[in-house]
Amino acid sequence: MDLGLSGRTALVAAASSGLGLAVARALATEGANVSIAARDPQRLAAAHKLVDEAGPGRVLSVEVDVRDDAGVTRWVDQTVEEFGALHVVVTNSPGVPHGQADTFTVDDYRQGIEGSMLPHISITLAALPHLRRAGWGRVLLITSEAVRQPLPGTAMSATARLGVLGFAKGVVHAVGASGITVNVLAPGVHQTPAFEGFVAARSAVDGETALKEIIAEVPLGRVGQPADFGALAAFLASEQAGFVTGTVLLVDGGNTRGVT
Repeated sequence: MDLGLSGRTALVAAASSGLGLAVARALATEGANVSIAARDPQRLAAAHKLVDEAGPGRVLSVEVDVRDDAGVTRWVDQTVEEFGALHVVVTNSPGVPHGQADTFTVDDYRQGIEGSMLPHISITLAALPHLRRAGWGRVLLITSEAVRQPLPGTAMSATARLGVLGFAKGVVHAVGASGITVNVLAPGVHQTPAFEGFVAARSAVDGETALKEIIAEVPLGRVGQPADFGALAAFLASEQAGFVTGTVLLVDGGNTRGVT
């Protein structure tokens, strides 16, 4: 299936590893020019090479902390200057600490909101004028399954990321007439470096049962693969998904099965 992304320009935040990198590679495979950003220059350079190898389009990599509004704006503008337009925007943000809701201070929650919610808003607002100018756009906001069902230890994640849903819904109505769709992806556990680090830390305390316990909570009996997540994001960024907007799509193997 031709997704109609060849020659389009995509911007992907927090793309030096994990799901962000998987999305960037999937878009590059479809022929898009891809601009990626991350904080760590060495990991960013490695990601640039992987994205460049994935497809025929050009790649731009910029060292950016997505919590820096001015830095985000410079990155978006640099992307448009480099490629001439912007069509696909994929927002992403750093994770937050795990723990029960009452174990954090108000300041902890404030930092969580600033780090995990506001970057989505900052990136989207910086990109929208360019998407409107193009008359065609896709905005994908990567959050977490916690936005639908806060699981044990994800109280801060749910608190910080639920605001992304409200913002996304508002943007849907603001930009629909300009040919721009806005969708939220809510992933569960995937085989990313962050997840592997979490399992290793758990295993050091609980033994080898840590991964088995996590998998046991997923009806499909496994964790997700980043490449599959990237393929789903690429479809939502495609021409064929032009009538899909305002959705919150769970990508969690059924882990939020208790949600109605």
